Order: sequence, then structure tokens, then C-alpha cells
Amino acid sequence: MPQLEFSTYTPQLIWLAITFVILYFLMAKLALPRIATALGNRANKLESDLTRAERVKADAESVLAAYEKAMMDARLKAQALTGQAAADVAAEFTKREAAFAAELNARTAEAERRIVAAKDAALAETRTVAAELTQAILRKVAGVELSPSAAKEWVEAAARERH
Repeated sequence: MPQLEFSTYTPQLIWLAITFVILYFLMAKLALPRIATALGNRANKLESDLTRAERVKADAESVLAAYEKAMMDARLKAQALTGQAAADVAAEFTKREAAFAAELNARTAEAERRIVAAKDAALAETRTVAAELTQAILRKVAGVELSPSAAKEWVEAAARERH
């Protein structure tokens, strides 16, 4: 094997050093700067993406906070409107109920007045009929002629005794 021969070690070491120096300079001047630039660009892009993501997140959180505040304001306004509407309905109901009660009381009083008037008229008519009937019975049964005023007095006296 030629690699293990001691006589060829020196030229092999020289070529190794030359190759190493050439590869070192190629790597140092061409490949590694390009890799460093690519890694730097990647780091910058990641940093800008993270910054932009944080900005977008902050914007989203502010929009969410504004949305939640608007929803809370809308709920409070809806509750206030609902409460006001309920109060308005209750006030209108109370007003109409009072008007209905007043009308009902007026109608009831009028009806009671008419009933009392009808009762008094019926009672007066009944007493008149009773007086005429008393006259007719006494005339037919006892043959006694009674004056209308006397018959009326008898009926009135009998009515007072019953009450």
C-alpha cells in the first residue's frame, strides 16, 4: 500500500497542507460568509416575524377588548331599555287599571241607583196594588166599602210591622 510507505510521507503531508490551506481559504472567503449571511437573514426574518406577530396579537387583543366593551355596553343599554319599557308598561297598566276601576265604580253606582229606583217604584206599585186588592177583598168578602186612603194606611201599617 502506497499510503504506508515512509518515503512518500513528506509529499503527502505537503499536499495535505496545501489542500487544507486552499480549502480553508475557500471556506473562509466563500462558503462560510454565504452561510453566515443566510443564517443572519433567517434570524432577522424570524425576529421581524416575531415582532409582527406580537404587534398583530396586541392589535387583536385591543380589538377583542373593544368588542367585549361594546357588547357589555350593548347589554347594559338593552337592560336599561328593557327596564324602562317594563316601567312604562307598568305605569300604563296602573293608569288604565285606575281608569277602569273609576268607570266600573261609576257604572256600579249608576246601576245601584237604578236598582234602588226600580225597587222603590216596584214597592210603591206593590203597595198601590195591595191597597186596591184590600179594598176589593173587603168589599166582596165583608161587604165593607173602604176608602183608598184608608186601604193605603192599612197596607203601610202592615209593611211597617213586617220590617
